[in-house]
Amino acid sequence: MNFLRKIAYPFSILYGIITSIRNFLYDINVLKSTKFKTPTLVVGNLSVGGTGKTPQIEYLIRLLKNDYKIAVLSRGYKRKSTGFIIADSQASAELIGDEPYQYYKKFKNIIVCVDADRTNAIQQLEKLENPPDVILLDDAYQHRKVVGGFNILLTDYSNLYVKDTMLPTGNLREHKSGAKRAQLIVVTKCPKNLTKEAQLVITKKINPAKNQQVFFTAIDYNSNLKGASEIDLSELQYFEVLLVTGIANPVPLTNYLKEQNIHFKHLEYPDHYNFKTQDIDKINAEINNFKLNKKLVLTTEKDYVRIFDKVKDLHYISIKSFFISDGNDFDKKIKNYVEQSSRNS
Repeated sequence: MNFLRKIAYPFSILYGIITSIRNFLYDINVLKSTKFKTPTLVVGNLSVGGTGKTPQIEYLIRLLKNDYKIAVLSRGYKRKSTGFIIADSQASAELIGDEPYQYYKKFKNIIVCVDADRTNAIQQLEKLENPPDVILLDDAYQHRKVVGGFNILLTDYSNLYVKDTMLPTGNLREHKSGAKRAQLIVVTKCPKNLTKEAQLVITKKINPAKNQQVFFTAIDYNSNLKGASEIDLSELQYFEVLLVTGIANPVPLTNYLKEQNIHFKHLEYPDHYNFKTQDIDKINAEINNFKLNKKLVLTTEKDYVRIFDKVKDLHYISIKSFFISDGNDFDKKIKNYVEQSSRNS
């Protein structure tokens, strides 16, 4: 793989040039960007792969939902539909995508919608009889057709964008200089005990501009499993467990389960995997072959919404993002932006 990436290095240079020219044309207004009156919070990253966008979006929903009517807008990656759709009782992971469907199922009093054309989607949202007070744009950092009111850039602790290179040699989908568009940079999936000294070292590596601030978050796993039944995670020590994942990086989850002395067999699939009939048959066959009476299939919340009606004994573990330090400062910056933007709109 390293050899192939070295061969691809000239293509990385070319890709970097193309994306840089594109961003420059947006910066000088040759390419059109649309600014909307509704406050818009953009959550995204510079790289491909999972950086924790879903738990960050959910954090923002929890932060704002009691004071504002929220809409979450996503492109609906790998959905089997096109155009602008607002989630309703007919929604499914196939129709709107797994992450939007997760938001819809989890938060009842928000608007969840999908559209590859974010400009059109926001126009449609603003035309609603009861439009949202604030719009959260999920994975829209590179969507320059919309002027983001407030940009939150995520970067994985184990793969900081400042140490990465452009596709296909690395994982960056635009040059790291694109970080300058962010007001806040969040280092995600950090160790829970990350010290202030270590945070300072990382902040120096990122080298934020004067108008930027760097924050650090970690993942907290919910010990109360849900799905076919509710069960405490600690009880899984006495179960045969089949772990099924279709996420970008399952290592933090598998490490966590091992730390909890839970033994499991792991079936690993690519991120946003479209489970086929043969995959479901394999999962069900695997669990049927387990010998103990106490047995179950464990998956992530994102995977659960795709296969909950197809796999027996299926349970999921949910996660939350939390700030290791300075969380109140982050909250205040978000609320100040929304409040001031709402007042000026």
